[in-house]
Amino acid sequence: MRSIAVLGLGKVGALAARLLHAADFTVTGYDVRRTRQEFPFPAEAADLGSEETLKTILAEADAVLSCLPYHLNNAVATAAHDLGIHYFDLTEDVPTTQHILELSRTAKAVMAPQCGLAPGFVGIVGADLVAGFDSCRSCKMRVGALPQHPTGLMGYAFNWSPEGVVNEYLNDCEVIEEGVRKWVSPMEWHETIYIDGVALEAFTTSGGLGTMCDTYLGTVANIDYKTMRYPGHMKMMNFFFHELLMRERREEAGEILVHANPPVDEDVVYVHVAAEGEIDGRLNRKEFVRAYRPRDLAGVRRTAISWTTSASVVAVIEMVRAGVLPATGFLKQEEIPLADFLKTATGSLYAG
Repeated sequence: MRSIAVLGLGKVGALAARLLHAADFTVTGYDVRRTRQEFPFPAEAADLGSEETLKTILAEADAVLSCLPYHLNNAVATAAHDLGIHYFDLTEDVPTTQHILELSRTAKAVMAPQCGLAPGFVGIVGADLVAGFDSCRSCKMRVGALPQHPTGLMGYAFNWSPEGVVNEYLNDCEVIEEGVRKWVSPMEWHETIYIDGVALEAFTTSGGLGTMCDTYLGTVANIDYKTMRYPGHMKMMNFFFHELLMRERREEAGEILVHANPPVDEDVVYVHVAAEGEIDGRLNRKEFVRAYRPRDLAGVRRTAISWTTSASVVAVIEMVRAGVLPATGFLKQEEIPLADFLKTATGSLYAG
């Protein structure tokens, strides 16, 4: 794998493309609009919703990274599968991942969705903690991408895709509870968490577990994923979506929320993963807790959410190229060794 097409040149896609270029991949970037950014590789405008365009673009590549809205990924994955090239994406959408899983049964290359932050890096960390026990009774994963200086009752800024946020706030959430695999409602199971003295609330959202319920059913009795926000956010979002019925108008809901809470440059990504189990007959708890902030990459100051998401997928691509990970079939995030992930050029950014 040498040449890779990166589809979608927003903040995450543009940075991922630059990191891939720095890692000695031959990169070509594509976006629906002609970008004003200057890249050290070709960047072109293309109709990425066209199946014919996708086939033409991908026929020249060894791999594709989709940084597009989740609803476009099925077509990209299908084209990659038909052409026999490697496929990577950042989606949290469960039906999209199920489609890719079906494609992977006859794939000639690797099919690796959910390679972002959550799902993605958080699952790699969770699996590493679970593996440290003789028997594990619970694994709890929490991630929050937040403004460092919140204002207003929501205390939020839409540094991530509004379409993705609305999707995860409204779709049902898969968990394992007391050994039973089940679906629960989003924006429930409220809890309070403190990181570096900062009070946060956590609540269920969709998609963050990826395929972990498939992997750990029968071996880990309790697994769940929650999003972290500043206190009061969940109550406001439940009012917005359910009492005002904005759940029936998802696209408009996203537009309203971004208009009210536009992106900020000074953000923070909190990661809190905790697992409990027995080692040599004694109960233990292991934790991975980090606060990631903006940093300079490729000559520009990058938001925390953009570099954590970009670095995660690029590290996985590096590992596939190096032969550390399988080159065919469906790749689960929990199959990726954390130690090897952190040894990659981009994955090492998470170690700091």
